[in-house]
Amino acid sequence: MTIVTSDKPEPSKPRSALPWVTTVSRLILAAVLIVAGGGKIGTPVLSVEAVKAYQLLPESLATAVGYGLPILEIVIGVLLVVGLLTRVAGIVSALLMLAFVIGIASAWARGLRIDCGCFGGGGQLAAGEEPSYLIDILRDFGLFALGVIVAWFPPGRLALDSVLGLTPSQEPDEYDDTEGDDEEPRQEEDH
Repeated sequence: MTIVTSDKPEPSKPRSALPWVTTVSRLILAAVLIVAGGGKIGTPVLSVEAVKAYQLLPESLATAVGYGLPILEIVIGVLLVVGLLTRVAGIVSALLMLAFVIGIASAWARGLRIDCGCFGGGGQLAAGEEPSYLIDILRDFGLFALGVIVAWFPPGRLALDSVLGLTPSQEPDEYDDTEGDDEEPRQEEDH
C-alpha cells in the first residue's frame, strides 16, 4: 500500500472579516434608506416640495422624483436588509448618496437656505434656522462609502443572494493550496 503525504502542515485559514463588514454596511444603509423613505412616503407633497427647493430639476421632473424617491429608498433598503440583488442595491445606494451630496453642495454653493429633506419635511428654512449642509454632506458621503463597499464586496453574510446562488463563486483563498503543487509529495511504502 502506498501513502502519499506532504511534510507541509495544513495552514490554518484566517477568517476574513470582509463579509461581516459588508453585512454591517448593508444593514446601516438599509436602516437609513428605510427610515428616510418612511419619513417621506406618508407626506409625498412635502417630499416633492423638498426636491423642488433644490432648484436643480425642471418642475415636472422634480415632482416625479419627489413622489418616486421614497418608494425607491424603501425598496432598496428592503433589498439590502434581505441581501437580495446586493450588488445592484449597493450601486443604486451609492449613486443616490452621491446625488444627495451633489445636490446639498449645490444648494450650499448657491446660497440656498433649505432643509435637505433627507428624512421628511424639507423646503425653505424658517427665519433664524441655519442649514446643516456640512453635516449632511459628511453623513451622505459616509453612506456613499458604505454603498461602494456593498457594491464591491457583495453580498456579505445572512444574504438571500448566497442562499439562492446569485453570487459568483468565491476565488480560492491565497492561503488555500488546493492544487498542492507547491511541494512535491513524498511516497511512503507500507511494508
